[in-house]
Amino acid sequence: MLVRALRWHIAAHGHAPDGRFFVTQGYGNGPVSKETYSRVWRAARRDGLTLAQCRSPLAKRPYDLRHAAVSLWLNEGVPATQVAEWAGHSVHVLLKVYAKCIEGQDEAARRRIEAALGEPERPEELPHG
Repeated sequence: MLVRALRWHIAAHGHAPDGRFFVTQGYGNGPVSKETYSRVWRAARRDGLTLAQCRSPLAKRPYDLRHAAVSLWLNEGVPATQVAEWAGHSVHVLLKVYAKCIEGQDEAARRRIEAALGEPERPEELPHG
């Protein structure tokens, strides 16, 4: 979904010569200032979240979305090696930071192991000997 949105943005607006998607309109298409970025982010939170959510730490900073995405990927069973590559981490750093966020995977892991090993034989089907 994000890739489609980014492709649309590039087709509609292009990108800076250095690859950035968002640049200032003045000052020679330079980087967006922290003040501008923060102001736009606060407005987006107000527009996209309920009042209670706005008062909470939910997506307080744009970086929080990255943390949420990485946690979601890990909790949905995406292999840590893949998540580390996408997030730009080593697997060691990824697990050091995010291991505490991984939960509820015990039963799914057991089902995957059982499926990989195949259906266990019933005792009456075992050879006698």
